[in-house]
Amino acid sequence: MQLRVVLLSMSKLAVLFVLKLLKFYKIIISPLIGSNCRYQPTCSNYCEEAIIKHGLMKGLKLTLKRIMKCHPWGESGFDPVPDE
Repeated sequence: MQLRVVLLSMSKLAVLFVLKLLKFYKIIISPLIGSNCRYQPTCSNYCEEAIIKHGLMKGLKLTLKRIMKCHPWGESGFDPVPDE
């Protein structure tokens, strides 16, 4: 039981850390490089929503798939986080 509590706490800390990194990116880095995202919501907003909705690992996996679709010959437009 004690190990489970420790693992849950570590998982929550990891999620908070990644969400803080995203906030840093949105506030500091994104304004410097400009808005170049081909999709709505933006990739950083997509990542945040995916992590909150699906957890850290699946959220990051979905975000990586989304970023890999983002290239000059790729699609653009509305691409929400899937519900499943």
